[in-house]
Amino acid sequence: MKIADFELERYFARWEFAVRHLLCASDLEGYPMAELVGLADDQSRGLWQDLRLGYTESSGHPLLRAEIAALYDTISPDEVLVFSGAEEAIFCLLNVLVGPGDHAIVTWPGYQSLFQIALAAGAETSLHELREEDGWALDVDRIRAALRPETRLIVVNAPHNPTGMLPSHAEWRDLTELCAEAGLHLFADEVYRFLEYDDSDRLVAGADALPTGVSLGVMSKSFALAGLRIGWLATHDRRLLERCAAFKDYTTICPSAPAEILSLIALRARDSVLRRSHGIISANLACLDRFFGDRPEVMTWIRPRAGSVAFPSLTMAGRFAGWDADRFAAELVEAEGVLLLPGSRFGQPGNHVRLGFGRVDLPEALAGLERFATS
Repeated sequence: MKIADFELERYFARWEFAVRHLLCASDLEGYPMAELVGLADDQSRGLWQDLRLGYTESSGHPLLRAEIAALYDTISPDEVLVFSGAEEAIFCLLNVLVGPGDHAIVTWPGYQSLFQIALAAGAETSLHELREEDGWALDVDRIRAALRPETRLIVVNAPHNPTGMLPSHAEWRDLTELCAEAGLHLFADEVYRFLEYDDSDRLVAGADALPTGVSLGVMSKSFALAGLRIGWLATHDRRLLERCAAFKDYTTICPSAPAEILSLIALRARDSVLRRSHGIISANLACLDRFFGDRPEVMTWIRPRAGSVAFPSLTMAGRFAGWDADRFAAELVEAEGVLLLPGSRFGQPGNHVRLGFGRVDLPEALAGLERFATS
C-alpha cells in the first residue's frame, strides 16, 4: 500500500512532547492511573489484580464488549469489535468496505485517515466541505447531490474535529434516511460522543440509526484515556464486522490485556469519568469565551457545540498582516512554547488553527498566546 504522509501526526511527532503547552490537543487531560484503578468495582478490581499478560480474545474481552454495547440503544455485545485504538478501526473498516471502482463521501476538513485510507485502498473520494460561512453546518442536500451510482459509503465525524460542529437532530435524520434509501453504509465517527454541552443535543448513534450504520468509538477522547489505545466499531452489519475481524488478523490480532481491563473499569464508572471531562471542558470554555470576547483582533471563532476542539480564524491584523497560520504557529511556539495546529495540516487554506481545550493548563497556554499576540 502506498499512502500519503499523515500531516497532523508528522506535525505532532515534531512538537507534541517538546512544548510547554499543547493548545491544540484533541483529547482530554489524561486520567491518572491511580484514580482510574480506584474507580474499579469488585469484579473489575479482581480482574486487574489477577491479570495474566497473555494473548486476549481477538474480538475483545466479553465483559468489555458488553460495556461498550451498553453505550448504544440497540447494539448487542456480539455486534462490537474491539481494536487497538480508533486508528486501527478506521484502517480495517475502510480497507474492507471500499476498493477500486467504489466511491465515498467524507466530511472535511477532518481527520486525514477518514479519506486517505479509502484513497489508498483504490476508491474515489469526494470531500464534503464544511464551510465557515454556513457555521460549519452539515449540508445534506449537497451530500445528496454528490452521490454517484458507485457510492458505497458516507463518512461523518460528529461531534466534529476540528470545528466542534454537531448536526441538528433533523439534519442527522435526513442523512440517515438518505443512506437507508440509497443502500449506503454510514460510517459515524463518534469519538467525541458524550461531550455534548447540552445532553439533549446528543444524536442517535450511527449504529442505532440504521442497519448499515457503523459507529466508531474510542477511550481516548471523551473518556480521557488515550494511552490505553482501545477503540471499537459497533454495527448491526455482522458480516461487515466479520470481514473487519479477519483483516485485523494482519494488524494487531488482539487488544492489549491491561488496556482492556482498564477500559472496563472506566466504562463501568463512566458517569464519574465523563463528569470529570465535562468539568475540564466547562471551565476552559469559560476562559475561551472571555478570551474571544476580549481579543477579537487576535482570533474569531464559531463557538463549538460539542467536543474539546474548535477551529478559530486568526485575524492577522497589525504586525501579523501578511502572515499565514503556519508562520503564526511557528513563531508562537518558539516565543512562548505554546502550540497551535495550523489548518494546513488538514489541507485547509486560510488562517484557521485547531485549538484544543481539554487540558488543564489552558489558562497558562492562553496567557502565552495573548502575550505573543499583543506584545
